[in-house]
Amino acid sequence: MSVRYVVQTGDPVLREKCAAVKSFDGKLAALLDDMKATVRAENGAGLAAPQIGVAVRAVVIDVEEGFFELVNPVIVSVKGEQTGPEGCLSVRGKQGTVTRPQRVKAEYRDRTGKKHKLTAEGFFARAVCHELDHLDGILYTDKAEEIYDLPPEE
Repeated sequence: MSVRYVVQTGDPVLREKCAAVKSFDGKLAALLDDMKATVRAENGAGLAAPQIGVAVRAVVIDVEEGFFELVNPVIVSVKGEQTGPEGCLSVRGKQGTVTRPQRVKAEYRDRTGKKHKLTAEGFFARAVCHELDHLDGILYTDKAEEIYDLPPEE
């Protein structure tokens, strides 16, 4: 497991529509392990593979509900609405106000290729939507009602 460099706004990989994962092998497991190490080192709530320069459909989410690895994820239904602050490890020093669904249901595969379903609400739903947007080349700044600078870290 190694911490990877998180690419920043302007890197073309962040605007790519990612390819589906076809091989559920050691290479995928190593990628997911590195993504876990990176999101934790960065104190993030989630990380998508393109954020570390790999244009495949894989994300990790680390929230109060637990740690999740979603490979080839698809949102199958949404319900409600929530508006709140959102940031991104690839958009340092900024935050925005974004409207997302209050509840999402998604289907995905795990690192071995087994199919799963999940239901996420509140912040967890926000994280799922944010990370899955990355897989289609969409940043939260594309959806934000307003974007503002964060105070510098001390």
